[in-house]
Amino acid sequence: MSTAILPDAEITPAALAPYIQHTLIDVGVTRDRMVAHAEETLRYGFDAAMVPGSWVAEVAEVLRGTDAGVASALDFPTVGVTTSAGKAAEAESLVRAGATQIDIGVQIGWLKSGRYDDFRDDIAGVVRAAGVPIKVMLELPLLTPAEREAAVELSIEAGAAYLKNASSGTVEIANPDSVAYLVARAPQGVRVKASGGIKSFAQAVSLLRAGAVLLGTSAGVAIVTDEVNEHTTSY
Repeated sequence: MSTAILPDAEITPAALAPYIQHTLIDVGVTRDRMVAHAEETLRYGFDAAMVPGSWVAEVAEVLRGTDAGVASALDFPTVGVTTSAGKAAEAESLVRAGATQIDIGVQIGWLKSGRYDDFRDDIAGVVRAAGVPIKVMLELPLLTPAEREAAVELSIEAGAAYLKNASSGTVEIANPDSVAYLVARAPQGVRVKASGGIKSFAQAVSLLRAGAVLLGTSAGVAIVTDEVNEHTTSY
């Protein structure tokens, strides 16, 4: 398994930037705001800009020639509603537009119906079509213990590069227990991304200490500038 390597010395908020996927997925976001989001990714040294598929091309243009990744999500924010063929086609389209990594929803209903092969093949189809690292949003709180084990095993068989605890804070507030659960089951080469309501420095550090290598949050700027307050939100 792979885990984050945090320095032993005291960690500063700014030092968390390389672990953060700077997320902006919302209704009505303008081009100016999206370009500014990409520019923030560079200014603060975030791992990647996570944006809706409809804005991938514009963000990729801003980040072209830099080390920052262009991340997007499909079958999101409501997961498990897109056909397997639709997911694969959209993944291929996102990569053509400039996405370097993709987060995907998984078919929880199929898993709960015992359709294990379909659950695995749905993910595998996206892996093959995209050709970039795929992160699976497993929605752990919605699963029984046995379903969790099956979801992790099938995702790994399908070729997922990252396991995620949840798609957003409406499903689960990211916590060290969920991260540690996934880290313990991830083989070498498969890593863990934490996601869901990450909005404080202490929470971010606890998730990295638990073994996450990436943090998905819309509060990245507030976290790395140490400006988190009672009004800070994150999805």
